[in-house]
Amino acid sequence: MAIDDDMEVGALGPYTDRPRVFPSMRSKPYKPLIFRVLMGVNIRVLLVLMLLGLGGIFYIGASTSPIIVFVFSVCIISFLLSIYLAKWVLAKDEGPPEMAQISDAIRDGAEGFFRTQYGTISKMALLLAVVILSIYLFRSTTPQQESSGLGRTISAYITVAAFLLGALCSGIAGYIGMWVSVRANVRVSSAARRSAREALQVAVRAGGFSAMVVVGMAVIGIAILYASFYVWLGVDLPGSMKVTELPLLLVGYGFGASFVALFAQLGGGIYTKAADVGADLVGKVEQGIPEDDPRNPAVIADLVGDNVGDCAARGADLFESIAAEIISAMILGGTMAQRCKIEDPSGFILFPLVVHSFDLVVSSVGVLSIRGTRDSGAKGAVEDPMAVLQKGYSVTIVLAVITFGASTRWMLYTEQAPSAWLNFALCGLVGIITAYVFVWITKYYTDYKHEPVRTLALSSSTGHGTNIIAGVSLGLESTALPVLVISVSIISAFWLGHTSGLVDETGNPTGGLFGTAVATMGMLSTAAYILTMDMFGPIADNAGGIVEMSQQPESVREITDVLDAVGNTTKATTKGFAIGSAALASFLLFSAYMDEVATFAHEPFKQVDIAIPEVFIGGLLGSMLIFLFSAWACSAVGRTAQEVVTEVRRQFIERPGIMDYKEKPDYGRCVAIVASASLREMIKPGALAIVSPVAIGVLFRILGYYTGHPLLGAKVVASMLMFATVSGILMALFLNTAGGAWDNAKKYIETGALGGKGSESHKAAITGDTVGDPFKDTAGPSLHVLIKLLATITLVMAPVFL
Repeated sequence: MAIDDDMEVGALGPYTDRPRVFPSMRSKPYKPLIFRVLMGVNIRVLLVLMLLGLGGIFYIGASTSPIIVFVFSVCIISFLLSIYLAKWVLAKDEGPPEMAQISDAIRDGAEGFFRTQYGTISKMALLLAVVILSIYLFRSTTPQQESSGLGRTISAYITVAAFLLGALCSGIAGYIGMWVSVRANVRVSSAARRSAREALQVAVRAGGFSAMVVVGMAVIGIAILYASFYVWLGVDLPGSMKVTELPLLLVGYGFGASFVALFAQLGGGIYTKAADVGADLVGKVEQGIPEDDPRNPAVIADLVGDNVGDCAARGADLFESIAAEIISAMILGGTMAQRCKIEDPSGFILFPLVVHSFDLVVSSVGVLSIRGTRDSGAKGAVEDPMAVLQKGYSVTIVLAVITFGASTRWMLYTEQAPSAWLNFALCGLVGIITAYVFVWITKYYTDYKHEPVRTLALSSSTGHGTNIIAGVSLGLESTALPVLVISVSIISAFWLGHTSGLVDETGNPTGGLFGTAVATMGMLSTAAYILTMDMFGPIADNAGGIVEMSQQPESVREITDVLDAVGNTTKATTKGFAIGSAALASFLLFSAYMDEVATFAHEPFKQVDIAIPEVFIGGLLGSMLIFLFSAWACSAVGRTAQEVVTEVRRQFIERPGIMDYKEKPDYGRCVAIVASASLREMIKPGALAIVSPVAIGVLFRILGYYTGHPLLGAKVVASMLMFATVSGILMALFLNTAGGAWDNAKKYIETGALGGKGSESHKAAITGDTVGDPFKDTAGPSLHVLIKLLATITLVMAPVFL
C-alpha cells in the first residue's frame, strides 16, 4: 500500500559528536481539508455561520424538550472550557530547538499515518453503508413502523445517515486525541526541566482537552440526532411515531462509531507495538542503548505509534463506548416507559444524556483541581503523580455521586412509583463504586508499588522463561476479581431496578434491566476524567522520548520516567474500566437485540436455550471468534515487528557510524514500514469481526427455514453474542493486565532494583515487556471494542436473521 510522501520523514543532517540540535525533520505542515476550508473563510462570515448553526441547534432542541436544551448548553460550555485548556497548554514553551524539531518529526509521522489510515477506513465505511442500505430497503417492517408511516425507504436512509454520522464523529474524536498529544508532548518535556508537578499539570490538562471534546461530541451528537428525528418525523403527533420507539433509530450511530473505533484500534495498535517491539529488541537488547536513544532507527516510529495507537485510537474507543451505552440505555428506558404506561417517558429516555452532561461538569472540576507548583530547586518528583491523579479522581467521584442522585430525582421521578428514583440512584451508586473498584484492582495488578508487579520483576532475576511464566499467571489471576465485581454489580443493579415499584399492565416488575442500564451510566459518569488519565499516559511517554532524544540532563529524564511509569498504570486502569463498561453495555445491547427480534418476529423472544445443538454451536463459534481475532491481532504485530527488526539490524550493519553519532539513522524508512504494514494487517481481523455474525446468522436462518425453526438464526446469533461477550471480557482482562504488569516490571527494574538497567534481570524484563506489548496495546483494547461492535451489528442486522 502506498504511503504519502510526507510520511517519509527523516532527512537529518550529518551527526556531530553528541548532537544537541537536530536539523529539521519536517516536510510540510498538514491540516485536514475541513480546517483548511474554515481557515480560508472570512472570520466574520465564519462567526455568522456559527451563530446560525447554534441557533438552529437550540431551535430544534427547544422544539423537542427543555432537557435537550440543557444538554446542548452544558456541551457547548464544555467545548469552551476545552478551548481554554488547549490555549493554556499551547501557551507553554516548547523548550530548546532540538526538542521542537523532534516533536515536529513525530507530528508529521502521526498526521501522515492518520490521514492514510482514516482514508482507508472511510472507504470501508462507505462500502458498508451501501450494504446496510440494500439490506434495509428489502427487509420487513414492524407494525409500529407501518402505523407511524415510517416505511422501508425512510428507515433505510435514516439508519445509513446515522451510521455515517457516527463513523464521522468517531473519526473526529480520534483526530482530536492525536492533535493534542503531538503538540503537548514537547511542552511536557520542557516543563519537566522546571518541575515534576508542572509537567504533570500540562499532561493532565492536555488530556483533559481531548476528553472534554470527545465526551461532549458523543453527547451532543446523539442529542442533535434525537432532536432532529423528533422534529422531522413529528414524533408523538397523531398517526406518527411514539417517542418510546425513537431511540431505535439511533442504533446506526453506535454501529458507525464502533466500526471506526475497531479499525482505529487495530491499525494504531499494530503500528505502535510493532515499532516498539522492533526498537526494543534491537536497540535495548542487542545494542544495549537506552530506550528512545536517537541512535535507534525505529525511535521516531515508536514515538509516532504512541500518538496513533494510544491517543487517536483511545479517543475513538471511548467515544464509541459512551455512544453505545447512551443509545442502549435510551432504548431500554423507552421500552420500560412504554410497558409501564408512564405519561411522560422523556425523562427515562433522555436520562443518559443528562448523566453525561454532568459527567462533563464534574470531570472538568477534577481536571482543574490538579494544579502546578514551581519546586524550589528540586528537580525530582516532589509528590507521587499517581497520588495527585487519585486526588483528582476522588473529587470527581464525590461530585458524580451528588449530581447522579440529583439527576435521578429530576428525571426519573414518577407518580406511579414515587420512590423508584431512589432505587435507580442506588443503581447509579453501584455503577460508580464498580468503576472505582475496577480502577483500584487494575492499579493493584499493574503498579510496581504493589506486590504482583514486584514479584513479576523478581522472577526476571532467574531468566526470561520464568518472567514469561510469572506474567502469564499474573494475567490469568487478574481476571478473577473484576468478574466477581461485574457479577455483583449486575445482580445488585437488576435487583434494585426490579424492586423499584414500576410494573407493567399485568403487575409484573419491569425495572430490572433499566436498573442495570443506570448502573452502566453510573460507571461511565466519570468517563471524561478517566479518558484524561488515559491520554496522560502516551503524552508522558512521548515526553520521555523527546527528553532522551534531545539528550537533556539525567534529572529531567528521571521526572519523565516517573510520569511514564504512572502513565502505564493509568492506561491499564482505563482499559480495565473500559472492559467493565463494555460488559455492562453489551448486556444492555443484548437485551435490546432480543426485544428487536421479538418485535419483528411478532412472538416473544426472552430465552436462549443452549441445550439445542445449533444454539450451542453458535456459542462455540462466538468463543472461537474471540480467540481467532486475538491471534490475528497479535500475529499482525509480530509480522510487522519482524520487518522493523530486520530494517534496524540492516542499518546498524550498513552504517556502523550510527553508534558513534557519525552517521544518521534513516528514521523515515522505519516509519514507512510500520505505516504500510499496519494498514495492510488491520483488514483481516477487522473483516472477521464484521462478517462473522452476519454469516452465522444467515447460515442458520437458512437451516432453520428448511427444518421448520424460523427463529433459529436469531437464537444462534444470540448464543454467539453471549459466549463472545463472556470470552472477550476474560481474554481482554488477561491481555491488558499481563501486558501492563510486564511493562511496569521492566520500569521497576529500571529504577535501580534487581541490578538496574543493563542487568540480566533487565534483559529478561524487556523480553516480557516485548511479549506483553501486543497484548495490552493491540489485542486487548481491540477486544472490548469488538464486543460492543458485535452487539451493535446484531441489533442493526436483526431482521436479516429472521
